[in-house]
Amino acid sequence: MKALTALKKALLFTMISVISFSCSDDDDPIVVQQPETIAELAIATADLSNLVAALQRADLVSTLNGSGQFTVFAPTNAAFSKFLTDNGFASLDDVPTDVLKQVLLNHVISGEVKSGDLTTGYGTTLATEASTDNNLSIYINTNSGVKLNGISDVVTADIDATNGVIHIVDHVIGLPSVVDLALADDTFSILVSALTRSDLTFDYVTTLSTPNGTAPAPFTVFAPTNDAFVNLLSELGVSSLDDIDEPTLKATLDLHAIAGVNVLASALTDNMTVSTLGGDITANVTGGATLTDSNGRVSNIVVTDVQADNGVIHVIDKVVLPKQPDNIVSKALNTPELSSLVTALQAADGDLVNILSGAGPFTVLAPTNDAFAAFLADNNFASLADVPTDVLSQVLLNHVIDGKVMSTDLITAGSGYASTNATGAGDNNMSVFYNTSSGVQFNGISTVSTADVEVTNGVIHIVDKVIGLPTVVDHALANPSFSNLVAALGAADGDLVTVLSGAGPFTVLAPDDAAFTTFLDGTPLANVPTDALSNILLNHVLSGVTMSTDLTTAVAGYTNTNAIGPGMSNLSLYYNTDNGVVFNGISTVAKADVVASNGIIHAVDAVIDIPTVVTFATADPNFSTLVSALTTLTPATDFPAVLSRTEGMNGDGFNPNFTVFAPTNAAFDALASIPEEAILTQVLLHHVIGDNNVRSADLTADGDTVAASLQGDNITVTLPGSGNNIADITDGAGNSDVGIIAVDVQAGNGVIHVVNKVLLPSN
Repeated sequence: MKALTALKKALLFTMISVISFSCSDDDDPIVVQQPETIAELAIATADLSNLVAALQRADLVSTLNGSGQFTVFAPTNAAFSKFLTDNGFASLDDVPTDVLKQVLLNHVISGEVKSGDLTTGYGTTLATEASTDNNLSIYINTNSGVKLNGISDVVTADIDATNGVIHIVDHVIGLPSVVDLALADDTFSILVSALTRSDLTFDYVTTLSTPNGTAPAPFTVFAPTNDAFVNLLSELGVSSLDDIDEPTLKATLDLHAIAGVNVLASALTDNMTVSTLGGDITANVTGGATLTDSNGRVSNIVVTDVQADNGVIHVIDKVVLPKQPDNIVSKALNTPELSSLVTALQAADGDLVNILSGAGPFTVLAPTNDAFAAFLADNNFASLADVPTDVLSQVLLNHVIDGKVMSTDLITAGSGYASTNATGAGDNNMSVFYNTSSGVQFNGISTVSTADVEVTNGVIHIVDKVIGLPTVVDHALANPSFSNLVAALGAADGDLVTVLSGAGPFTVLAPDDAAFTTFLDGTPLANVPTDALSNILLNHVLSGVTMSTDLTTAVAGYTNTNAIGPGMSNLSLYYNTDNGVVFNGISTVAKADVVASNGIIHAVDAVIDIPTVVTFATADPNFSTLVSALTTLTPATDFPAVLSRTEGMNGDGFNPNFTVFAPTNAAFDALASIPEEAILTQVLLHHVIGDNNVRSADLTADGDTVAASLQGDNITVTLPGSGNNIADITDGAGNSDVGIIAVDVQAGNGVIHVVNKVLLPSN
């Protein structure tokens, strides 16, 4: 009745104004337009008659006729007709009064807001949510005109009233669900795409559109922005939502909704457990409202209390994730006995935390806290902070192998070497030896206590010792195939264990146990003279780093070992790679390129004894014709036995050390013919100087060096040589066109110089 009285008063006022105007033509009075309220303006606007009828039925006329200031979005008659049709109502009378009232109040904002003052964002209407009585939000978009909740456009703006302003709109703004508000706000377009992906096994849109008062409504939704989703894709290393599998996407979306309660921001507290559809997350409010997921990731709540009719939305800047499968670093973080490893990774050079959080895959041998404590004590460090960060980095990288190596892979292999990410001699990746004869053990010291902890970027094997940076000695000690070598190193003169544990770098040709067994031939190692044993072992040691590729690139040639020959000269070593890598013609590399911190090991299948000049002649195919001449062509003289002598005082006068001028195959080929045996014997003896190890450094510089050969004639060596010759030789026959083309192939009983022509004696 109050509304009807107000309408009657308004109509009466209008009629009086018209009568007054009609009866006063002669007086020509000035007609003054009287100020009108929002309700009065609506009544006076034909296209808002349905709105007026709705206001009357909902008993809201007096509200909009009152003294307060309001902004009203007024739907046209056509808008109301569509609203009724869309919702299955024959007329306004069929709309429940309480619903109609809330719908109408959803068009009213407190205060006067002109269209020019509207900005994109959320406003608050006079409609309320049932469970909290919290006012509903309305999304205003001013990017192109003014659109409300994504459905209703302002068609006539800024109709002033005494108690506010009217904006006429073309659609009734229904009571929005949380889905409606998400659809309206382009900030959530990726969220909407996620919620509506066709392969989802759960209908989020239908569920989250459930009306308030019907389970499972109301809802509390934590809505990630588009930027939050873009950052998530980057974090997961994928290019689009389609790259995320359905179970993961569903588990993720479930974590963003609470069913059955409308939780306002004011209800959040510090360390509050929030039970979502997908599990618990933690809310905090100190310093700003946040959510923390089970991975420790923190999402900031950047907009709070966007109120829908069936729930509330809080906008967040990071997508909440379900518990993610651990990567190497996160697994270590979540494993108490690996806390020292985590501290070490954080302290070391090289950003190892990020590296081991990367794609991988990696195999990590993870030392326990006790292992680190022992490592620090053994190396006289009070704490990890005392370990130089570059050293710490290398030690840690020595526990990292590229690829995913399961314990079964190691057990199947039995034993062998793998490369770690540490840098060893020659900037090569360090080797690590594994042996599964009794558990899985690395470098002979570190045993796997927990195997095959699979993570997203590889596998972790927890070990009981830190694996330090191994020397060549450490590698020999670790590999049981080198037990005889280790025993020999310990028994020999010269403290070779200490020497080979030094800075180096060294290249060690390491005979395996079978090689030593063959070499000793039943003789106990203890019966081998320790000085001789030392020199034999040093004949397996080269200074510097020589990788197998260095040898294969060179194909064949000579290098020096650390063994000592006549005149304190280092012994030579011949290598040939025509058929594997073979040293001195007898010892083949079985396992190449075992990298240590101070050198390289090549495992070989035979002990390389102290070579004689015959050893080199036999090993080097460039001397095959010479070897034939010394053996099959001169059977009456046992040249191999003579030239293999290591002791003097021989009755025939053929005493070491020998200086041999060794003709190449090409030199022999240049002869018109090979002489018969008696002459050939004299020719061969003319190439050897007895009882003297004449190296190139012993020759007279810029002059002649004369020495008698075993044949009797003198040989004259002249420096410098002509052309490409290192030196020239004048033989017993007076030929002076013989050239020395390589010098100082040092054997244990003499030295070889290579010549390009056969020397001829005077007879």
